[in-house]
Amino acid sequence: MSQQIPCRLSAPGIASCLGSDLSVITKALETGTRGLTMCSKYTPGHPLALGAVTMPLPDMSHWPARHQSRNNQLSLAALEALGEALPALLASVAPERIGVVMGSSTSGVSETEAAIDRTGPGNDFDDQYCYFRQELGATSAFIAHHLGIRGPQWTISTACTSGARALSAARRLLASGQCDAVIAGGADTLCNLTVHGFASLDAVSATPCLPFSRHRDGINIGEAAVVFIVTRDTDGIQLTGYGETSDAHHISAPHPEGDGAARAMAQALTMAGTLPQHIGYLNAHGTATPHNDAMEARAIDRVFGHCGVPVSATKALTGHTLGAAGALEAAFAWLSLTHQFLPVHVHDGHYDDRLPPLDLVSSSIPGAPLTHAMSNVFAFGGNNATLLLERTS
Repeated sequence: MSQQIPCRLSAPGIASCLGSDLSVITKALETGTRGLTMCSKYTPGHPLALGAVTMPLPDMSHWPARHQSRNNQLSLAALEALGEALPALLASVAPERIGVVMGSSTSGVSETEAAIDRTGPGNDFDDQYCYFRQELGATSAFIAHHLGIRGPQWTISTACTSGARALSAARRLLASGQCDAVIAGGADTLCNLTVHGFASLDAVSATPCLPFSRHRDGINIGEAAVVFIVTRDTDGIQLTGYGETSDAHHISAPHPEGDGAARAMAQALTMAGTLPQHIGYLNAHGTATPHNDAMEARAIDRVFGHCGVPVSATKALTGHTLGAAGALEAAFAWLSLTHQFLPVHVHDGHYDDRLPPLDLVSSSIPGAPLTHAMSNVFAFGGNNATLLLERTS
């Protein structure tokens, strides 16, 4: 690890289709157990494989209307999953020295969709509707309000990179001295907007997705909330590097050769003072769309082609959780480093041989001790983010 400020990531709090118990999630990653379910709620008569959260969520019926949303329910479940670490933080750090940075692309849009369904043509929204629920800042505002935090708080909304950028923003808050601790992560909820939006781009697969397969035909949409407590403690798992780039190539499509994706990985390595051959695991963005997987395989080959790196795409297990994906997959990298295993890659066994070869993980047992893990997330229009995590001795 290069000379830099410490940036420790606590054990994550997770609410996902794999549950919230870290031991259960670890087992799913080791065995390649999918959390997807077939659902026709958003596409009547045409079931889709979705990463829906089915675990019980906290009751928020007693909360003010402005905070009542599924996004906040997921976030509250993730906060509760932090266990004793959260009250310990609040007891030891002044509230004005704690920040909140969350990533989200939907916020409470699902509640607005429900309000529209209750409203007839030409009529106003009913008394149950509260516009604040769908504001992008609502999730961070809810967490700060719930915990009595008075430090900087905002929500990042850069589509699929939002959760990863929230973690790098937390690192900058610590580095600048504005905060002594930051609650950071991402939350996104299944809704018509995202399911139909991706379907309109012909990007959705009706069946469980197949990242990097020759037969891949699109993504599965998911939902999740993930939170970390980010501090300057020097032990545990550290966020030592990140990269953030833009392709500036197309309004929605990525650069076909993965130019910005490769630069994001290179930036993260440079910031961490780490060489490619030190990375023991790479969690690929791996959405299973034809163009995304192709460009990412080329980008990985550009950075790691001379040394190789074990790769898996865990969206095959959870679906694409959009604004939460960067935080969720950083959590999977955290679990990999902590418990010394490789999340296995799940697809149909038919790698797309038109792409540069990747070392897709088939066994959860690493060939050497894991000290560094990388996580990629790449969003619309070549909006790229890479996180690099390191396990301290």
